[in-house]
Order: sequence, then C-alpha cells, then structure tokens
Amino acid sequence: MTTFSVHQWQDLAAGLRELRRVSRGPVVILTCDPARVEDFWVHEYAPEVLATEARRYPSLDALAEGLGGRVTSRAVAIPQASTDGFTEAYYGRPERLLDAEAQLACSAWSLVDAQVIDRFTRQLTADLLDGSWDAAHGALRIRPQYEGSLVLVVSEP
Repeated sequence: MTTFSVHQWQDLAAGLRELRRVSRGPVVILTCDPARVEDFWVHEYAPEVLATEARRYPSLDALAEGLGGRVTSRAVAIPQASTDGFTEAYYGRPERLLDAEAQLACSAWSLVDAQVIDRFTRQLTADLLDGSWDAAHGALRIRPQYEGSLVLVVSEP
C-alpha cells in the first residue's frame, strides 16, 4: 500500500512493478485523480496550484497499466473534520487555507510563484469578508463529506 506518494516517484513504472513484485495480495494506492483535481473551488482563486497538482499525479490508466491484474478505483469521501493537510481536506473550511502552514502541508503550493499565493490570499480573504465565497460555496461548510479527486486504486493479482 502507498498513500499520496506515486506523484513523487521518479520512475513510476519501476515503482509499480516493485509493488506488484513484493505483494502477495492486492496492491492499494491512495492518490488523486488528476482528471478531477481542478474541479475544486480553489481553482477560482489559484488555478496554478491545482494545475501544478494535476500535472504531478499519474493518470488512473497509467496506474492500472503499471500494476496489471484486475484494477478498480473508487472515489474516497473526505470528511469535514479531516485533520490531514491536503488542499481538498479544507473544502468547507476555506479560512484554514489562508494559513501558510496549511498551504505548506501540500507541496503544490510550494511549486508556484509567491505572487500566486499572495493573490489567492487577498482574493479569498476579500470574498470571505464580503460573503462572496459563502454565496457560491457556503453549502460545503455543512456537508459532512466531500467527494473530490481522492481515489483508492486496488489491483488484484
């Protein structure tokens, strides 16, 4: 099993082969579906962050091809109270993403220009103060879970 790491591997194919080689049972990968990363409200404020993230994650097809066997994938719901620091974990708590520590927990924020983060911070702050964010996305604040780009990929031998 690997969680949130395949996008960091220098040689995806070799890593997937090694997972399959050492596994006697299923291989399980918790990752993000790059085709869905940019469907998140942060895209309205910092599309560069989500585009960076989307480029880094391998496609579900690439994972399936590299793993072989019978591969399934399914979305994983993110709970509102998630304490993990990835960007979508703050789907209903936008104020948390104004915190530099929260941004640093997700590496994509460190891969964009400081101007992008400054623009994001100014625009989101303004929209939270004038109610624009809540008018557009406020229902997320009370949603117990969110189905975004987080996926579980399982390959059976």
